[in-house]
Amino acid sequence: MKRFFSILRQTAIISLITFGLTEVTFRIYHKINPSFMFYDPSSYNRWRGKPLSTDYDFQLNSRGFKDVEFSKQKAEGTYRILGIGDSFAYGGIPYKHNFLTLLESKLNQDSRQPIELINMGIIAIGPKDYLSLLVNEGLELNPDMVLLSFYVGNDFSDNYKSQQDRRLLKVQDSYVFSFFYFLIKVNSKFEGNLYHHNIEYREDLPTVPDDFHLEEAKKRSYIFFKNPEETEFKEHFNDALGDLLKIKEICDRRNITLVVVLMPDEVQVIKELRDKVVASYNFTPDKFDFRQPNKLLSQALIRNNIYYLDIVEEFVTAGTQTPLYKPNDIHWNIAGNRLAAEVIDKYLSEEFFQ
Repeated sequence: MKRFFSILRQTAIISLITFGLTEVTFRIYHKINPSFMFYDPSSYNRWRGKPLSTDYDFQLNSRGFKDVEFSKQKAEGTYRILGIGDSFAYGGIPYKHNFLTLLESKLNQDSRQPIELINMGIIAIGPKDYLSLLVNEGLELNPDMVLLSFYVGNDFSDNYKSQQDRRLLKVQDSYVFSFFYFLIKVNSKFEGNLYHHNIEYREDLPTVPDDFHLEEAKKRSYIFFKNPEETEFKEHFNDALGDLLKIKEICDRRNITLVVVLMPDEVQVIKELRDKVVASYNFTPDKFDFRQPNKLLSQALIRNNIYYLDIVEEFVTAGTQTPLYKPNDIHWNIAGNRLAAEVIDKYLSEEFFQ
């Protein structure tokens, strides 16, 4: 018995030392090479691309953004736009088909001055991260405009998802626990590539299984329940709006034009998916309003003198003729990115570049 406790004590000591060394190693690694595997609620860098890594056939720039290299100093006479957003801005498609890449080219076709559009999209971030990214890295670039991509599907709830993940980890500050939690989530729910490193882009293959895709669409659809005053959407809405208002205040102080583009959720665009979501609830269809988030946010942006563009109707109309989303994926395919670029170009050209 004495020998047993001695072995047990030694095992515990070795385990604690191993845990401690692993924790320190992970923290050093994350400091040098930020990774989404480790939970870091104070930083958007947990999801940031690895600088100079490959995404399909394109190399990320030295800052880890899916764009060409750019200088901190703005060229004389150039109008600089910062494209801030989540995975929609980063793009699930090759760089040359990204709507921000196409938009920059379109704007320069008829503009009287050079227009530089810098893509600062980072996957899986939300409104609080947009604010942090602008303050920490955007303002020093001296932009003339911030083009903020607001994804209706999850930008209202992104701040709360991070808090939920943190509660699930129990040991909030442990990178070791974060790492194993990440492995469990990926192995149980994800099929395919986490990155687009050196792979061929395919639009014919579903990103996730049908049942998982429907379940995720159902989770996001709480924002479409009527009477938002009676649901958690009200709190989420006010929280996200608060971050947008802070961004507006900062932009106003720096004489920067803020334009918010409302990106539609696929449930709003794809009728077949929408019908499945409605059927998955024990509700009648009249309990839903699939334009509600857009209407509420549009009204709030108007009240606060924020330029905005809601592109949901263009997507609904075009979506009846051609697929605009990757199969079983919330992100646009090449056609969807092309449509977004065309609609945003028309709006910006008429409002700001005539």
